[in-house]
Amino acid sequence: MFLNVVRYLYIRFQLFMTRTEGASAIEYALIVAMVALVVIAFVGPMGNSVKGTFNKVITSLGGTVVP
Repeated sequence: MFLNVVRYLYIRFQLFMTRTEGASAIEYALIVAMVALVVIAFVGPMGNSVKGTFNKVITSLGGTVVP
Protein backbone atom coordinates (compact mmCIF):
# COMPACT_ATOMS: atom_id res chain seq x y z
CA MET A 1 0.00 0.00 0.00
CA PHE A 2 2.72 2.47 1.01
CA LEU A 3 4.80 1.56 -2.03
CA ASN A 4 1.82 2.25 -4.29
CA VAL A 5 1.37 5.71 -2.77
CA VAL A 6 5.06 6.51 -3.21
CA ARG A 7 4.97 5.28 -6.81
CA TYR A 8 1.82 7.32 -7.50
CA LEU A 9 3.38 10.47 -6.04
CA TYR A 10 6.58 9.90 -8.02
CA ILE A 11 4.67 9.50 -11.27
CA ARG A 12 2.55 12.61 -10.56
CA PHE A 13 5.70 14.60 -9.80
CA GLN A 14 7.35 13.45 -13.03
CA LEU A 15 4.26 14.42 -15.03
CA PHE A 16 4.17 17.81 -13.31
CA MET A 17 7.82 18.48 -14.16
CA THR A 18 7.39 17.58 -17.83
CA ARG A 19 4.31 19.73 -18.47
CA THR A 20 4.84 23.00 -20.31
CA GLU A 21 1.30 24.37 -20.20
CA GLY A 22 1.97 26.79 -17.35
CA ALA A 23 5.26 28.00 -18.81
CA SER A 24 3.59 30.49 -21.12
CA ALA A 25 1.60 31.97 -18.24
CA ILE A 26 4.80 32.49 -16.27
CA GLU A 27 6.46 34.08 -19.29
CA TYR A 28 3.53 36.47 -19.72
CA ALA A 29 3.71 37.36 -16.03
CA LEU A 30 7.40 38.19 -16.39
CA ILE A 31 6.69 40.36 -19.44
CA VAL A 32 3.93 42.21 -17.57
CA ALA A 33 6.28 42.78 -14.63
CA MET A 34 8.97 44.21 -16.91
CA VAL A 35 6.50 46.51 -18.66
CA ALA A 36 5.24 47.70 -15.27
CA LEU A 37 8.79 48.56 -14.19
CA VAL A 38 9.37 50.55 -17.38
CA VAL A 39 6.09 52.42 -16.96
CA ILE A 40 6.88 53.25 -13.33
CA ALA A 41 10.36 54.46 -14.32
CA PHE A 42 8.99 56.88 -16.93
CA VAL A 43 5.76 58.04 -15.27
CA GLY A 44 7.49 59.57 -12.22
CA PRO A 45 9.53 62.20 -14.08
CA MET A 46 6.73 62.77 -16.58
CA GLY A 47 4.29 63.44 -13.73
CA ASN A 48 6.41 66.34 -12.51
CA SER A 49 6.53 67.75 -16.05
CA VAL A 50 2.75 67.55 -16.41
CA LYS A 51 2.26 69.14 -12.98
CA GLY A 52 4.60 71.98 -13.98
CA THR A 53 2.65 72.57 -17.19
CA PHE A 54 -0.67 72.70 -15.34
CA ASN A 55 0.80 75.09 -12.76
CA LYS A 56 1.94 77.41 -15.59
CA VAL A 57 -1.57 77.36 -17.06
CA ILE A 58 -3.16 78.01 -13.65
CA THR A 59 -0.76 80.87 -12.94
CA SER A 60 -1.41 82.47 -16.33
CA LEU A 61 -5.15 82.28 -15.67
CA GLY A 62 -4.71 83.99 -12.30
CA GLY A 63 -5.27 80.94 -10.13
CA THR A 64 -3.37 79.49 -7.20
CA VAL A 65 -0.56 77.04 -7.90
CA VAL A 66 -1.18 73.50 -6.72
CA PRO A 67 1.51 72.35 -4.25
